[in-house]
Amino acid sequence: MEKKSVKSFCAAMAIVFLSAGGALATPSTHIWAPSTDVQAYGVFHLTSDIYVATNGNDTPTITNLGLTTGVLPYEKLGLEVGFDHIEGNSPIFFNAKAGIPEGAYGELFPALAIGGYGFGTKSDVTDQNIIYAKAAKTIGKFGRVSAGYYKGNDKVLLDGDGNADETGVMLAWERTMSEISDNLWLCVDYMSGDSAVGALSYGFSWKFAPNTSVIFAYVDQNDDAFQDSVSVQVDIDFDVFK
Repeated sequence: MEKKSVKSFCAAMAIVFLSAGGALATPSTHIWAPSTDVQAYGVFHLTSDIYVATNGNDTPTITNLGLTTGVLPYEKLGLEVGFDHIEGNSPIFFNAKAGIPEGAYGELFPALAIGGYGFGTKSDVTDQNIIYAKAAKTIGKFGRVSAGYYKGNDKVLLDGDGNADETGVMLAWERTMSEISDNLWLCVDYMSGDSAVGALSYGFSWKFAPNTSVIFAYVDQNDDAFQDSVSVQVDIDFDVFK
């Protein structure tokens, strides 16, 4: 990378980790796990999620309303910050992510991102404090594949038996089904581990307008102690500079 780009990227990383030190929030995601995508400068991303449990009634429905925006005006380096209101006690959570888009430094250059989410406001209760790094690359007509690693708070990320399970890998495949419609997108993503964040998720999205889409998905938790769910996510983007 050019020296200026390296300095800018390091500065963005510092902002991400300083944000992590402050406190379940949703950065730009595939379905369940964070993606390498970063909101463009000045674009606000409003999301509304509903998760309906399919294998129990302890928490039948969880709702989430979030807002994320891009804050860096650079073509080859992005930074997004956001917050969410998730149903429950201490409902406010924060997230941040910095990333370099695919192809920024040559045709073979992958998308890269580092960030954090789940920065809750109640110590060792809602502060999952998940930090992750991820890379993604489009492989012709096969689609885009992603891989990464995460680590969180071992006092909060526990398996069904109450044991710490705070690390894992993240994998994803996604593709816009242009042969059917440019509005149709398919995705499968996976986070390993047996805590509440460990899950296999799969679903599809339909874009109803250039700035509006809905994702329909199923979230299959790795540990049966946590409830699987059907999710519906409405995403709306709006550019404050237009």
